[in-house]
Parts: sequence; C-alpha cells; structure tokens
Amino acid sequence: MVPTPIGNLGDVTLRSLEVLRSADAIYAEDTRVTGRLLSALGCDAVKPRRLDENTLASKVGEVASRTAAGELVAYCTDAGMPGVSDPGMRLVAAMRERGLPVEVLPGASAASTAYVASGFSATSYFFGGFFPRKQGERAARLSGLAGLDAALVFYESPNRLASALRAVADAFPARRVAVCRELTKMHEEVVVLPSGEAAELFARREAEGGLKGEVAFVIDAPAAEEGLRDAMEAAELARDAAEAMVSEGMRQKEVAMLLSERFGLPRNEAYALALSAKESLDEA
Repeated sequence: MVPTPIGNLGDVTLRSLEVLRSADAIYAEDTRVTGRLLSALGCDAVKPRRLDENTLASKVGEVASRTAAGELVAYCTDAGMPGVSDPGMRLVAAMRERGLPVEVLPGASAASTAYVASGFSATSYFFGGFFPRKQGERAARLSGLAGLDAALVFYESPNRLASALRAVADAFPARRVAVCRELTKMHEEVVVLPSGEAAELFARREAEGGLKGEVAFVIDAPAAEEGLRDAMEAAELARDAAEAMVSEGMRQKEVAMLLSERFGLPRNEAYALALSAKESLDEA
C-alpha cells in the first residue's frame, strides 16, 4: 500500500519511490491520475492497472496470485494514504483473508493534515470519511457524534461544501469549523470560523462562482458550555416525558423504567422524576 502526495510532489517518501520503481505490478484507483504521477516522479517503467470499486471483485484473485508468487505488487489511491475512504481497505481485507502479506507504507493523509492545520486543541480526532450527501443522513450523523470529545474530520466535494457547512451550523451553532482546501498545493486555504459564519461565507462564494479543489473540514470538539446546555435540555425533555406518562395514568415504576431506557438515566434518578411528576399532578 503506497501513499502518494495529496498535492505537492515533494511530499513523496523515499520508500514510496523505491517501491514504485521496483514493483512488478502497480494497481491504481484511477490509472490516469496515477499514470501522470508516476511519470512526474520518474517511476513509469510499469504501466498502472485499474483497480477501483467496480473492478475490485474481479481483480482480487489476480493480485493475490501475483503476491503469492512472490511478486512485489503496489497499490495507489488517487492521492494520499490508500485504504482511507477508498477501495484499498477492501483490498487489504481480501489479502488478509487469504493469509497473504500486506505492507503499508506511511505517508500523506489529508485527514491528519487538516486536523493539525485546524489549530484546535482537541487531543484526539474522529475521521468520518466523506460527509453524507442527504440532509437527514447528515443530521443523524452529527447527532450521533455530538457527545464525542474529539474534533470531527470529514471529506467533502467543493460542490456540496456550502450545504454541508449549513448542516454543521444547524447541529453545532456554538462550535468552530476549519475548512481546509487544496492542502499542500499552490492555492492552499485554511479558513477557521464559527460554524454559522463559515456556512454563510462559503454559501456566498458558491453563489459567486463556486469552489474548486479537494476539501476536508474539521469541526471543533464540544466545549464545556455545550455539554452543560445539552444536559439541561435532556433533563427538561425527561421531565416533560415523565409528566406526560403520569398524566396518562402510568404507574411510577413503569414511568421510571421507561425514563431510564429512553434517556439513559440511573434508576434512582428516573424514579425521582416519576415521583416529582406525580406530586406535581396531585397538587394541580
């Protein structure tokens, strides 16, 4: 598995060059992209063969046979680390299942580069691959990650960036976002803004003529204030639910059990809410 530069050709490693120059076979997600890269690096003695999502199933046996025969087989993605949000991950899994050796060379990755470029102080990050395309899927994904104490890193198409940032602003209005475009290239750009301002900025830029280039964006980890606000909102929802169930005639024990299941509350807290709701109803 041979990493390639995400932009600047100077980022290619010596080990990557060595493997590409001595490989018996080179497979690539896009032979045109990799072919141009190999030519620029002076590693074009072997013509790359296509191996993408559409051809992987039919090519796995071929790659396995060549590897088993002792050949040096290299795989490259379009740019960056193969196996990260591309067919390389399935290729590695297929070789492992066959008991064949797989060596992964370290190298450039847009996800880790964007995480560092953001300047956020989160000591860990979650890489979510490509951001969902549909609005409902975006909201569900962000909701599921809301409590994670980590920066969130996603890849996105420049054509969908503005709508993606709007989804982030709706889900996390208090967080900052770093939009990293064309990393390591001549027109590299890193913009760090509150999520709402980022959404407005890139919506204007899209309306003025659109954006180009590879994009990764980073959402800052939740601040303590966000966690407190979420806890207060959850407590209010739990109280409302308890009052609604008690008013419907449910017993306190049943109410407590349902509150515990629905909101993840300890049984004693859930029972206290049920009791409080019952007392409020009796007083009314």
